[in-house]
Amino acid sequence: MKLVDANVLIYAVNSDSAPHDRARSWLDSSLNGGETVAFAWVVLLAFLRLTTNPRAFARAWSVVDACDQIEDWLGRPGAVTVEPTSRHVAILRGLLEHAGTAGNLSTDAHLAALAVEHGAQVVTFDRDFARFGVQHSAPA
Repeated sequence: MKLVDANVLIYAVNSDSAPHDRARSWLDSSLNGGETVAFAWVVLLAFLRLTTNPRAFARAWSVVDACDQIEDWLGRPGAVTVEPTSRHVAILRGLLEHAGTAGNLSTDAHLAALAVEHGAQVVTFDRDFARFGVQHSAPA
């Protein structure tokens, strides 16, 4: 199972971004090609927050368009959503203590904890996931 990070989603829809083609190609082929792609709600909310904010996204989307995109992804054959289990706080704490950080990396640690709980690999362009010792890779 692949757990997708927000940057992959944003690059996949932003044709002005350098990794757009890689992100879009990976996401489309994974969602339609028999691979399970996991979405965390914190990631989908980050996508919604950033794509609808004109200060963060040069050509900001409407809420309707952003939600339509989310619904499209979640409706694909390979899509699932993942939720924290009863072990989440303990795993999250361990990852943060191991990395010696929290603060701005707390959301990344939350995503890393979800990956541990669900046996997933994080797909991201963010190198910070190496700090948590979880399997991660950039879209290929």
